[in-house]
Amino acid sequence: MELGLTFPLQRFLKRNPPPYGTEPDRRFCWDLHVITLRGKRCLLAVHCHSRYAFVRYDVAPLQWADLPALFREGLLDSLTAAGFSRELVTDYLNQAGTMDVTRTHGRREVAFLNRAWEDVLASDLCLDTDRQAQPLLDHAVNTRLSRCAGSDSLGTGQERMAELLKRRET
Repeated sequence: MELGLTFPLQRFLKRNPPPYGTEPDRRFCWDLHVITLRGKRCLLAVHCHSRYAFVRYDVAPLQWADLPALFREGLLDSLTAAGFSRELVTDYLNQAGTMDVTRTHGRREVAFLNRAWEDVLASDLCLDTDRQAQPLLDHAVNTRLSRCAGSDSLGTGQERMAELLKRRET
């Protein structure tokens, strides 16, 4: 699995640009971005194929140091809160393989990441400042009609992720 870091996230983490990704299957690619919500640094992760997105609120400095672990925990929390079984999510993560940090996955994918960020900002009332996991905010973003790199038609990130995970079950 590839975790593409936006330029702002690379600067925030004080990292040199990582290598370009080599994963041809965008179903195993996510782009990660640092955003500020109510004055707190947060992780925004957006799936490159479906535009499914999740937010981790008020990420501690030590958590930023282990980005793959932060991402994995966030993905598990978000997808299980969305109604997917923990086993199904764990199976997806296992099939995706090791998590490699790369550059973002292309202009189109970053454009959809920026749209997801706009949706997060528009759904600010769903933010729960008492916890890192944001099930209501994630739900609000992932049930909005949108376009994504993996489909030419309108749909929701939730529906597209469900279809992707359903294919993995069979």
